[in-house]
Amino acid sequence: MKGLYSAVLASAIAGAFAAPSPVEQGPVTARAAMAACATPVTLSGNPFASRSIYANKEYSKEVVAAAASMTDSALAAKASKVAEVGTFLWIDTRARISVIEDNLKDVPCNQLAAFVIYDLPGRDCAAKASNGELAAGDISTYKSEYIDPIVAIFKKYPNTAIALVIEPDSLPNLVTNADKQACKDSASGYREGVAYALKQLNLPNIAMYIDAGHGGWLGWNDNLKPGAKELATVYKNAGSPKQVRGISTNVAGWNAWDLSPGEFSKATDAQWNKCQNEKTYIETFGPLLKDAGMPGQAIVDTGRNAVTGLRKEWGDWCNVKGAGFGVRPTSTTGSSYADAFVWVKPGGESDGTSDTGANRYDSFCGKDDAYKPAPEAGQWNQAYFEDLIKNAKPAF
Repeated sequence: MKGLYSAVLASAIAGAFAAPSPVEQGPVTARAAMAACATPVTLSGNPFASRSIYANKEYSKEVVAAAASMTDSALAAKASKVAEVGTFLWIDTRARISVIEDNLKDVPCNQLAAFVIYDLPGRDCAAKASNGELAAGDISTYKSEYIDPIVAIFKKYPNTAIALVIEPDSLPNLVTNADKQACKDSASGYREGVAYALKQLNLPNIAMYIDAGHGGWLGWNDNLKPGAKELATVYKNAGSPKQVRGISTNVAGWNAWDLSPGEFSKATDAQWNKCQNEKTYIETFGPLLKDAGMPGQAIVDTGRNAVTGLRKEWGDWCNVKGAGFGVRPTSTTGSSYADAFVWVKPGGESDGTSDTGANRYDSFCGKDDAYKPAPEAGQWNQAYFEDLIKNAKPAF
């Protein structure tokens, strides 16, 4: 789904959804000329502390094409800089596995390849815009035709560092949307699938972050401990894999890092959510994860969170109007719980269609604060991309 979430407070549910690199990349030609590591990589500690994120070829190609179509030369020059920012590459179908190797073979030793694992059976059980290709319960296909082939490719590149975000929205949905029939149908597959992915992808050169929604989702006071328990249980069911570093938050989201008071601090229900920004969220949730038995470090998606005050509710997740590219990927976060600010969501790719007649139309993509017109999730939206550049903070 490349960007959906659901936020719940006790009986009140507000739908909501949401990358990365410590140092911005140099030109593509310079990157390609650098050598891969001479010996196998073993990641421990913060993987972003000494490595920046490789600017994957798929997103770079989209951005270069977008820049070429611009008549404003100044804007086009800024767009070309976006192509050099290390951004996570979403592997959201079995067919998409075919691009992985091309985005591993040229990664230099001072960078890491970054991917999103995102194809669970019954994916996005609480939303429509980014429903996946596998039916709820089809866990055998997920294992044998999705995870296993990815693992086989990664094993061919032991000298390359890799960072993974594991299954955005999945486990958070089981915490807050357990009453929805689609989530009931998907629950066992989510838990088994994520555990399988964690166990099989537990290779020395890989660092994994399990998705944990955002502060406006699991950050509600009543969701914090159940959320930590859900994630930690799956982590332990996987055998407590050594290469799981912690969690990813704000994926494809809009939440500010450390805005105080928070964006929704004046809402009538704010008293029940003490996590009004992502910094407070990870520094509150991280210790709870540790108490529950899993690592509590985090990476936070700052790809589109430059502008606040745009949404009417926490749960408004779709193509928010007026958004801008946020802080570039960096491991300088100012929080001992945050490994890095990253760009997980490829800015310019739609969160969901605004076409009310489409099969995957979700009402959140038709709300007043959602940009229109918008294509299907994952498809390019040129006008929206241009706005992200114009509204970027810091500016390009």
